[in-house]
Amino acid sequence: MSNDKKLVEAITPINEDFAQWYTDICLKAELVDYSAVKGCVILRPYGYAIWENITHILDGMFKATGHENVAMPIFIPESLLQKEKDHVNGFAPEVAWVTYGGAEKLEERMCVRPTSETLFCDHFSHVLQSWRDLPMKYNQWCSVVRWEKTTRPFLRSREFWWQEGHTIHETADEAKAETEQMLNIYAKMAEEYLMIPVLKGKKTDSEKFAGAEATYTIEAMMHDGKALQSGTSHYFGDGFSKAFNVTFAGRDNQLQYPFQTSWGVSTRLVGAIIMTHGDDSGLILPPAIAPIQVVVVPVAQHKQGVLEKAEELRERLSKFVRVKMDASDKAPGWKFSEYEMKGVPLRLEIGPKDIEKNQCVLVRRDTREKYFVSLDELETKIPELLDELANNLYTRAKENRENRTWACTTMEDVIKTAAENSGYIKTMWCGDEACENMMKEKAGLSSRCMPFEQEHLSDVCPCCGKPATQMVVWGKAY
Repeated sequence: MSNDKKLVEAITPINEDFAQWYTDICLKAELVDYSAVKGCVILRPYGYAIWENITHILDGMFKATGHENVAMPIFIPESLLQKEKDHVNGFAPEVAWVTYGGAEKLEERMCVRPTSETLFCDHFSHVLQSWRDLPMKYNQWCSVVRWEKTTRPFLRSREFWWQEGHTIHETADEAKAETEQMLNIYAKMAEEYLMIPVLKGKKTDSEKFAGAEATYTIEAMMHDGKALQSGTSHYFGDGFSKAFNVTFAGRDNQLQYPFQTSWGVSTRLVGAIIMTHGDDSGLILPPAIAPIQVVVVPVAQHKQGVLEKAEELRERLSKFVRVKMDASDKAPGWKFSEYEMKGVPLRLEIGPKDIEKNQCVLVRRDTREKYFVSLDELETKIPELLDELANNLYTRAKENRENRTWACTTMEDVIKTAAENSGYIKTMWCGDEACENMMKEKAGLSSRCMPFEQEHLSDVCPCCGKPATQMVVWGKAY
């Protein structure tokens, strides 16, 4: 049996056991390793490089819209956390507490930040003076801790990496516009860079962020039909400002409370990429965030001139793509499997016969199509193939979502459809939380969002038969 065959056999088939397939890829593609801390993972260089590319793109979008990066402490005093009742209640089950500093018991225990609203509010109360100081539009890149019971790499771990934006504004309308703007930035990131189609919509009250007046979300469908909440943006109104006594002198010289937002995405996006685009051979990375966009593999590299030509091509390609040349002594077949496992979008093969013909072989990761390309055309052909690959990933993901979305008008239809299929179910809804709970109990579905793009499927709620005016998308979620 060939070595490259063994490498692929290390992955459980995607349609046999999706959860195990996902874990296999995280480990075999060298994205993560398990740490000595239960529930926490180590981001290995390749996994971190994917996240790093995502952060660079998003950070540019944030700064282009007037946001500044800051850094807050990792610890939050319990008294500070307690100031916003709904917020603390929402996070209480997941909080990790520090009770000792060195050998001495702390007078007040500290939580390791699960999120930083309270720290930002405390800071705002110190630095905000006048309406002229507004808006304050901050973001921080950091890790947070939530003591999850069940963990999985990227999707849910006790410590994870993310960005959290926190802004305050003079008026409610400005804050609401900020909330919408950031959700649109997340959707743009997902669809134009990660090539993942998303639903944009509003969360129900039972699913919104603790302490928020409204939560908006982008929801992505994974290969197996389950949903993944991939980014959220929250409008807080002035509730946090009042709880933390954040005030400013308004244009009328009267004290006023600013209106607040927060928004965030995390390393969960890496998990979304794996579960949306991957196949039985491993990752398939969208070119925009791939650490290596093209890998150069010399064939018969022991023959004169092959390694030199491969290095010449690597140097030439480095001017317009992220490129690696593998001159290791592994067999070409092993290298092919290794870089397929790692999801490298394009492979360039060059051997003695290719050199004679002034050509190379380009192989796309998504379709495995081979292209014999003149070495004189690489500057145009490689970007063209990368664009084609990216568009194909988006098209395939969107087709998967469309093929796994059903509209239902009765509870009987919902239960039957959910039992027989995995995907989204669209229904009308009366707005009653009891009916939302019924969906969970009888069909095993949670509300994903009330999409901005509404459809009128019927006049009544399938749960209770009462008049319904809004459509909800339901599904099983990670």
